[in-house]
Order: sequence, then C-alpha cells, then structure tokens
Amino acid sequence: MIASSITPLQVDDGAPDSVRVSGALTFANAAVALDALTAAVARDGRHTLDLAGVTRTDSAGLACVLAVLAKAAEQGHKLTVRNIPEGMHLLARVCDVEGLMV
Repeated sequence: MIASSITPLQVDDGAPDSVRVSGALTFANAAVALDALTAAVARDGRHTLDLAGVTRTDSAGLACVLAVLAKAAEQGHKLTVRNIPEGMHLLARVCDVEGLMV
C-alpha cells in the first residue's frame, strides 16, 4: 500500500468574516467539501472564501467553489474568493468561468 501525502480538506470558519480552506479540494472530497463550505459561508454572513491553503485541486474542486458562489448569490450574499490556487485559476480560465470567481 502506498501512503498518501495529500492533505485532507479542512474548513476554518473561526475568523468573523471569512472561511479559510486548506488541503486537497478534489473529486475525492468535492461532495463533502460542498456541504461543509456551503454551511460555513452561510454562518453569520461570511463574505470571503480564502483558498490560500488549498494544496491540490482539480475540475471538481473548481465546480465546488462555483457551486458555493452560486448558492451564496442565491441567498443574496456577495462572496469573494481570495488566493485562488494557480491550477484552479488556470482551469477557470480554460473553462471560461474565470469571471465568476471575482
């Protein structure tokens, strides 16, 4: 068995206005991440999703972030994404959804 060096997803909503995400945000955990992030950004009117700690991402991670943004908008909350990982940023550009992340 090969040991995995992928850091598990962590969601920190300890700051008063932001939610910090760290670890892997991939297909393997996108469903769980979507639930956790949606709940975290809904608490007390969070308005920043900080991805500085995201170490690995893929198209499912991008889809998760876009879904969280859509859900926040649906509830009338403006959510800003900060520190988008380069890979996610490039993928958003290729998929022509980069404008949705600002």
